[in-house]
Amino acid sequence: MKPAKFSKLVNIPAGAVSLEGMLDLPENAPGIVLFAHGSGSSRLSPRNNYVAGVLREAGLGTLLIDLLTRSEDMDYSTRFDIPLLTQRLQATTRWLQNEERTKSLAIGYFGASTGAAAALQAAAEEGGKIAAVVSRGGRPDLAGEAALGGVTSPTLLIVGGFDDVVIGLNREAYRFLRCEKELIIVPGATHLFEEPGTLEQVAKHAAAWFGKFMPRSAAE
Repeated sequence: MKPAKFSKLVNIPAGAVSLEGMLDLPENAPGIVLFAHGSGSSRLSPRNNYVAGVLREAGLGTLLIDLLTRSEDMDYSTRFDIPLLTQRLQATTRWLQNEERTKSLAIGYFGASTGAAAALQAAAEEGGKIAAVVSRGGRPDLAGEAALGGVTSPTLLIVGGFDDVVIGLNREAYRFLRCEKELIIVPGATHLFEEPGTLEQVAKHAAAWFGKFMPRSAAE
């Protein structure tokens, strides 16, 4: 994969804590995708890092951020604290909008697990400021009916074909979305998309979705 033209470990203030993230920007990136995960492993997640690499190949910037501190992540219930995750995601969004290198870029959200609910809640509150949202094996249902109905950002839900319970939850959430939307079920994939070729499909669909709704993509 082509290396990012700018790469930096960043610390982002969010209330009383500082969130650690990895910012990567290809040259002339039209937009940046902010990764949201419901645990403290987002920045180091091999699956998120793989998808982020594919997005950078398509010319998009990425920010992989730990929305929870290490101590917070040790409390399992905190991973399901959607309002807290949403607040952290919005604080990171504000940081991107004020940072010199990223303030002119379109912003997209890529949410996994409970991070998908936070991404959709944040997108509903941010309105047209978020170019697009993608959920990978996520729990968009946890965003709540009101938030789902308020999302205006084009939203793509991706679920594994063998992830029966999560498929049902995504279909339920999909009904409440009023934005441009699509639900893709990847055949042969379980919840973590560990089967050969399945994560590659996730990354391909995500790159196409963001490329479609960002102002301009190097892949076009």
